[in-house]
Amino acid sequence: MIQTQDLPVVPLPDNVDSGKSALDALKGLSIDDAISNIANGMVQFSFKLLIAILVFYVGKFIIKKLYDLVYSIMVNRHVDASLTTFVLSLIRMVLYFILIITIIGILGIETSSFLALFASAGVAIGMALSGTLQNFAGGVLILLLKPYKVGDFIEAQGFTGTVKEIQIFHTIINTPDNKSITIPNGGLSTGSINNYSREDYRRVDWSVGLSYGDDYARAKEVILEMLMEDPDVVKGDIEDDSRQREAELEAQRKLGDDPQPASQEHYGWWTRMKMKRKAKQLALKEKLQEQLSINEGLPVKRDGRPFVGLNQLGDSAIVLTVRAWTKSSQYWGLYFRMNERFYTELPKKGFSFPFPQMDIHIADVPESLTKR
Repeated sequence: MIQTQDLPVVPLPDNVDSGKSALDALKGLSIDDAISNIANGMVQFSFKLLIAILVFYVGKFIIKKLYDLVYSIMVNRHVDASLTTFVLSLIRMVLYFILIITIIGILGIETSSFLALFASAGVAIGMALSGTLQNFAGGVLILLLKPYKVGDFIEAQGFTGTVKEIQIFHTIINTPDNKSITIPNGGLSTGSINNYSREDYRRVDWSVGLSYGDDYARAKEVILEMLMEDPDVVKGDIEDDSRQREAELEAQRKLGDDPQPASQEHYGWWTRMKMKRKAKQLALKEKLQEQLSINEGLPVKRDGRPFVGLNQLGDSAIVLTVRAWTKSSQYWGLYFRMNERFYTELPKKGFSFPFPQMDIHIADVPESLTKR
């Protein structure tokens, strides 16, 4: 049996920089020396491989702990859920890339040449994956401009649903019939988005057809009474203070306050000063918004009272347009509830719903034509 530890190890020449040179160098060695060099090389590579595996699992454990730490910090700081999912995805990708580079260096591969190769390959990959990079840029724009956030009910790219996640390359929405739709961020950042959750109030529209001969004034009165009886219908002006309330809650979250603090004396002088400064900024913002609305000719307060009007005189019916304002969360409940009330209560009040009909007049035919 050959004892490799007693054999002299002949070092390879310094000019060995390729596999061909290494083979040429081994040709001049004896069998024992060649086996000794191969055995030592395998042992060294085994140690490097073992260390690389250990570093991989340790690094994976550290990445998981850092991921959980960042996640807990962002949740405790009440960071927007859209930004949270995006940042966590980005952190995971960057940390795993660093871990892979570290493992490659441990295995003895020259990382500088590898990075140069990766950079040159990145250009080609970037050209091939231009759409993917566009989606990444779209995700950044969405987080910066915030046309929507997690939890909003939106309509975009032909799909309608609630936003569940905003990831690096795509956005996931959940449709009302519980389908999960993945939409690339590139199209969302450049296309049209209908965000139903952005405003606090929405207008509900109905079209009610009544028969000719029904009393229009009485029908208008009855429908308005039905709307005024519903607790979800706005009876007066709409003061859209959603932006102000959102800014106040955001300021309170940053300060770590409760939504409705009992007294400012409970806090230190520095916190009280910051709260006063935030309150002044919100007041100035409200005045500026009001002034802009006045300059643009927009109403400062929107009339939210129910409305009933005669829309058109149809072929078989008079069509009434009914409008009412309600909170966005109560939209569909009010819509279906009032449809049911119109159908069940209007006939009891003496109104009828017509259906398409056609009057046929039969002319008298001369006897001379009937004899033929």
